[in-house]
Amino acid sequence: MAAPGHRLAELLGALSLATDLGIGAPLETSLRTCVVATHLGARVGLAGAALRTCFDAGLLRHLGCTAWAHEAAAITGDDHDLIRTFEGVDPSRKAAVLGRAVRGLARGAPAGQRARAVARVLARPGAGAALQAAQCAQAQAFADDLGLDAAVGAALAQMYAHHDGRGVPAGVRGAQIAPAARAVHAAQVIEALHRRHGRDAALAALRDRRGGQLAPDVVDAALDDPGALWARLEAPSAWALALAAEPAPHRTVGLAQLDAIALAFARFADLKVPHTIGHAPAVAALVDAAAAHAGWPDDERALARRAALLHDLGAVSVGNAVWERPGPLGVAAWEAVRLHAYHTERILARTAVTAPLAAIAGAHHERLDGSGYHRGDGAAALPRAARLLAVADVYVALGERRPHRAALDDAARARHVADEVAAGRLCRDAAAAVLAAAGHAPPRVMIPAGLTEREADVLGLLARGLATKEIAAALGIAPRTVKHHIEHVYAKTGVSSRAAAALFAARHDLVAPPPPPPPAPPNGDRPPGR
Repeated sequence: MAAPGHRLAELLGALSLATDLGIGAPLETSLRTCVVATHLGARVGLAGAALRTCFDAGLLRHLGCTAWAHEAAAITGDDHDLIRTFEGVDPSRKAAVLGRAVRGLARGAPAGQRARAVARVLARPGAGAALQAAQCAQAQAFADDLGLDAAVGAALAQMYAHHDGRGVPAGVRGAQIAPAARAVHAAQVIEALHRRHGRDAALAALRDRRGGQLAPDVVDAALDDPGALWARLEAPSAWALALAAEPAPHRTVGLAQLDAIALAFARFADLKVPHTIGHAPAVAALVDAAAAHAGWPDDERALARRAALLHDLGAVSVGNAVWERPGPLGVAAWEAVRLHAYHTERILARTAVTAPLAAIAGAHHERLDGSGYHRGDGAAALPRAARLLAVADVYVALGERRPHRAALDDAARARHVADEVAAGRLCRDAAAAVLAAAGHAPPRVMIPAGLTEREADVLGLLARGLATKEIAAALGIAPRTVKHHIEHVYAKTGVSSRAAAALFAARHDLVAPPPPPPPAPPNGDRPPGR
């Protein structure tokens, strides 16, 4: 995944994009919040470790967003809609909350559905505080899991605290609030209101909330030089700005810390939906065990394990109303599901620290016959780590209850994997390794179209373009026997030419490894005619 010496800020910056998806916000929302928070922290006199805390807390501001997604969806039907609707509002002002609910909740939905959503919110006056408390608790716990300084967790625990004591935790006010939390809170309000309503609205809110929701010194620092805010908020990309804003010295990460960070973000993604809690770590453990069973080298095993931990980062981009739907998905919902693998790949590709994981994790729903998503790639495009991850993901998921089905027992899961192999969708070798690691004997039928093992061997060599005599020599059988096998292959697969047989072999992962190159001529020159 990365060698020691990669910047921690790059890794956390890339993974912060997942927290943006988790609240339904544009990508780089957390990066912009971080840049503004660090700027404001410096303006009020923070330096050294205190300013670094401000940077980290701003970057991970939404790390707790999956904590209450299930409950939020139960209230309004869409957890992203609930968060977006009240983004930037002062929750201590009931009139503002009511107005935002009436104007914003379930926009575009039928009138009756909108009315019910608003009614459920108004009937739960404590829901906002509960949501904020859950987010704070999760963010604080994950900051500890990430190995960050305790001050970062303390700041995240107070990110909804109000200067006047009317926020969360209730009664915490003024100087009781960590300086970094004050700066991050103001930065989040500024970023949200500027993005939604523009410069004037952001400035008006600062003036209006000074001494109430927001700390006076932080507000004054922002109002003294609003141009510095716009330069940070309106830049085409906040990536370079965030890396430049990190206080020196820049921190680096080693392999042990990378594993801990990957595990923390795996849990972050899994916690969004109750039935996926623990999914990614279970998949990663099975991938690691299967790779070990298959005799993979340690570095490749580690790469596959980390990709497995992070394979569902993009799942937070999909609302819980979709993930928890008990019936069939509509076109729009299914498209959102398909895109979660794309989001995983794009997040991991953002920085060199995680780029080696992108092609593996982003392909966990691809299938050998091209029927998967998000790209629809076939066997030739899928590295063996991606194939192993795909099988492990299926096997683990089938053992978990879903809203539309019950959990399957081990035997049923193994049969399903074997059926997928026979249908040409999952890799035979990967399935054998995963099932063996899970304690299953290899299924008897792992080859498609009813082909025998010998017929599959013949097909694999035929696909490579070997002639009958060459196949016979490679397998140690008679040419006449090879001809009979080819006839059976054609009959069982429904093809009538070598080219069609080669396509079938490619789609079902049956192509034999390339033959070794012929020995070089004694003088080292190319053979005649080449």
